Amino acid sequence: MTAPLDPAAIRAHLDAFYDKVRRDPALGPVFAAAVEDWPHHMDTLAAFWGAVLLKSGGYAGNPLAAHKALPLAPERFAALFPVWLGLWRETAAERFPPEVAALLTERAERIARSLEAGILFDPARRPV
Repeated sequence: MTAPLDPAAIRAHLDAFYDKVRRDPALGPVFAAAVEDWPHHMDTLAAFWGAVLLKSGGYAGNPLAAHKALPLAPERFAALFPVWLGLWRETAAERFPPEVAALLTERAERIARSLEAGILFDPARRPV
């Protein structure tokens, strides 16, 4: 179990988490089709989560645009978010003390809700 939340602990968490993601029957094929350069992707994720968790800066991407660019129907994203979050929670609980795991989980859930809302939002859809 990792104690402090620092860049090395975040990277180790991401490595363990995305190892599970890549082996998951639902998520694995999606990520295999979407990610061509895993080392680069992991560096980007480490910068993103460092900015989110440590307020370290160093991330200048647009997660919503990156996810919207993927060739998945919005409903498919909605179905995959709980799977992704379940693996995230599991990995955080394995690697961190409960209070740190709870922080990682809370942030991931907030980001997932935001991404899901952005992906599912369709300005052309009219209220019924």
